[in-house]
Parts: sequence; C-alpha cells; structure tokens
Amino acid sequence: MSAPVSRRAFLRLTGGLALLTAFESGPAVAATGSEYFAAAYQSADGGYGVAVFTADGQMIRDIGLPGRGHDVTLSPRSGHCVAFARRPGTFAVVFDIHSKHPPLTLTSAPGRHFYGHGVFSPDGRLLYTTENDYDAGDGIIGVYDTADDFRRIGEFPSHGVGPHQLALMADGTTLVIANGGIETHPDFGRRKLNLATMQPNIAFMNRDSGDLLDRQSLPADLHQLSLRHLAVAADQTVWIGGQYEGPVTDQPPLIASLRRDGQIDMIDQPEVTAGLKNYIGSVAVSRDGARVATSAPRGNRVLIWSARDRRLIREIPVAAGCGAAPATTGFLLSGPTGEILSTDTGAGQQVSGHRWDNHISRLQA
Repeated sequence: MSAPVSRRAFLRLTGGLALLTAFESGPAVAATGSEYFAAAYQSADGGYGVAVFTADGQMIRDIGLPGRGHDVTLSPRSGHCVAFARRPGTFAVVFDIHSKHPPLTLTSAPGRHFYGHGVFSPDGRLLYTTENDYDAGDGIIGVYDTADDFRRIGEFPSHGVGPHQLALMADGTTLVIANGGIETHPDFGRRKLNLATMQPNIAFMNRDSGDLLDRQSLPADLHQLSLRHLAVAADQTVWIGGQYEGPVTDQPPLIASLRRDGQIDMIDQPEVTAGLKNYIGSVAVSRDGARVATSAPRGNRVLIWSARDRRLIREIPVAAGCGAAPATTGFLLSGPTGEILSTDTGAGQQVSGHRWDNHISRLQA
C-alpha cells in the first residue's frame, strides 16, 4: 500500500481500458442544468453529515458521516462526490448527488490519515488525496482507482510536511499542493509537533509520475506561516491562504499569489490583515477570475480582492464564517450557525440544525 503507483496501473487507467463501475455511471452534475453546493456540518444532536444544497438553501441530499467532515470534492465525469474526514480522521465517504447509489465509506491505509482534501483526475478515473505518513512525519498523496470501488493503488510523496489542500492545474497533469509544514501524529491528537522548525511550501507535482516539477517556499522570517488552502484561477494563478503559528503579537501577511514561473508573492497590507487574528480559512476564485474571496473566521469577515491588482474590494461581516465557493457571478458563503449568504443577491438563508464546517464546495464545473 505504500509503494508508488505502478506504470502498468497508470497505463491501464489512463489508457481507458478499465471498466466503469456503478460509481462512474451516473450523469454528470452539469447535465442537470442546476448549480449545487456541498458542505460538511454538525447537526443539532451532535452528529455529523454532509449536505448538498442550492444557492438559495434548498436541500438536495443529506447523508450522515461517521465523524467530523472537512471538504468535499466532485468527479467531473460522474457527478459523484467524496467527503473527507477532518485531520486526523481516517474515513472518506463517496456519494452521488441524487441518491442513485448508497454511500461508500473508505478507510485510510495503515499508518496514514486524511488531511481533509482531495481532487479527481480530469477523466474521473483517479482520486488524489492529501495524507500523512505519521510515523515518518512525511506528507503523502494517496492515489485511488475509482473503477475498482476506490481501491487505494499507491501513493507519492507530497514533497513536504503536512499537505492540506491540493488542486489540479489546467494541463490536467500538474497537481499543486499546499504543504502546510506542520508535523502531527494521531497519538497526540491535533497537537502541532514542530512549530520551531516548520517549513511550509507550495509544490507542483506530475500526477502520473509523482515527480516534483517546482517547489516554492517562504522566506525564513515567515517559516511559521502554514500554507493551508489554495484555489487556481483560470489564468493559472494560484491563490493561497495561510495560518500563522508564530507569536500572536506578530502581524504577518496571510494571503499570497503564485505563478509557475515565479515566487510566492505575499499581499502585504497590514492595515487589512491586522484584524484577521492571523488565520485564513478558505480561498475561492470567482468564475470569471476577476475576484478572490478569502475567509477569516477568527476575524469574523470575508475579504473580496481584485485578482488583477490585488486590491481589497469589499469586506463582508460573517460571524465565524469560513466556507467560500464561487457562485453565479460572486460567491456563496457559509457560517457555523447554519447561514448561507450569496454575494450575488445579498440574500441570506438559515438552514436549521446545520452548523456548517470549514468549507463549501461548488459541484458544477
């Protein structure tokens, strides 16, 4: 289970010779003509689940999870989703939006746990997940064969410690990975074990071979800025949000952008970030690529930036709100007391009994 994916396995999968299973036979979301969103939540009775809903709060599907969830990713081919456990959880639940098939629960490999995020290959044949080899302290990208009941077929190094969110670049081959730099071990819960020596980075990796294509790190004075969440714009700019693990009296920049041919470029606007309590929760890019949303749940606001000149356009007050996803022209935001706010319409909805977790995902390409 710890070996890299074999060349034969990739030729079989990427060559189109594998048979499709039931989890790849459903209609893609785009075929419905509707725009859906998904988010993990905690219910009023203390249980956990994941919900699929429309921008106006209409519930489409609601299924239970064995523990606290984090993010949801969509297969571009089948319309099926995977909800991931929050670190250091060991489950991921595969489900389809319209209840055509029962959910399938995956368990992480021995010695591994999930970090809460994943992404499908463009053809939907492979699922890539951020994981922790916790005894070695190494970041791992797990690889799963969706045509074989999501069997884990191997892994690659993430080229860093503590990989969190990852995304696929437009070429369909390059993965960009936010290696947060924080070492953890399930024996110590969510305790951070290496704050004095952490080295976060953004790595670009070939998803077929696992080869490192490029890796960009922060300057030494920002080595405690854990790079956790990212989003890729249509022009292939990677937008990044950080969570600072240094002294609370510091006011480091928390938001950055990155091009493959450049270095991490921080947005250094202390007059803006001073009230964010050194924590960015989610990053999203609008569908037209013109704006970037960065949530600051500890600062009780969401910041909307101009992607062109990195100018702050708007601040939206959302108490402890963390989820952000591109909507029709703007963004859909979620908060921990069940609220769903559309920046397109300015309208807000309250979903009773749902305490939304960190992220909200758009389920239509």
